[in-house]
Amino acid sequence: MALWQVLADGERRLARGPAGQGPQELLAASVTIDALLGGAPGALATALRGPAAGPVPPGARVVAPIGGQEVWAAGVTYTRSRDARVLESGTPDPYERVYQAERPELFVKATPGRVRGPGEPVGIRGDSGWDVPEPELAVVADRRGHIAGYLNGNDMSSRSIEGENPLYLPQAKVYTGSCAIGPCLATPDEVPGLRSLLISLRVVRDGAEVVSDTVKVADLHRQPGDLVRWLFRALDFPVGVVLLTGTAIVPPPDFTLRAGDEVVIATTGLGELRNVVEVVGPPQPVGGG
Repeated sequence: MALWQVLADGERRLARGPAGQGPQELLAASVTIDALLGGAPGALATALRGPAAGPVPPGARVVAPIGGQEVWAAGVTYTRSRDARVLESGTPDPYERVYQAERPELFVKATPGRVRGPGEPVGIRGDSGWDVPEPELAVVADRRGHIAGYLNGNDMSSRSIEGENPLYLPQAKVYTGSCAIGPCLATPDEVPGLRSLLISLRVVRDGAEVVSDTVKVADLHRQPGDLVRWLFRALDFPVGVVLLTGTAIVPPPDFTLRAGDEVVIATTGLGELRNVVEVVGPPQPVGGG
């Protein structure tokens, strides 16, 4: 059984239902994601097993299963990701070093309130010329740093801006509509062994599939639990945190997203996340700057 968040009659409510079938039963109105991740150990699993508060009403809309959690991300965690970053920048040394280092690359991806959910638009920057989705396994950790669940994540990125200078990574990675998660959060006992999971990406343009790829989570260079431990090493998250664990799906160099493209990300046992692309921000001024 997975945890869902729906908008019903103008109110956000938690619900439960199979990842592949959608939300079916509401949880009590007093139950929130912040309380579950910031509460007693096992609170999320206990809530999913507890009594329901009635069926999900018709017309309820699925939204991102997140409350006051920050979203962080890890970089260069797959060989293909390392190679792609070297290609886009022409500067291999920092990416090779972080791939081999004990300490991972971790960065803030989205602050609370900036995350997009299923069916909501994701953004590409107007001042970027090379933009890609990055489908990732997202880990949800409670306030103690214990993994409480998993979901699909999309780390939208400007490869042209980061490729221009690695120090531009925050601008390439953090902007309006740059992060989407969903559609639901599955607890560890509901997810098959991590090494058996497959993450898939499809990009549909004008009704035709222009990108299609799949990767094994087993190819992840770092264990999700290790990434979480590094994140909690000198930070506290009173209501938990979401951590994107990196991507290995890299569209070909001649591909870039366009407004109107539909990005479809799916992971074994975690459902499917669909978002349409929009342009955010003004275009690059003539002559740069």
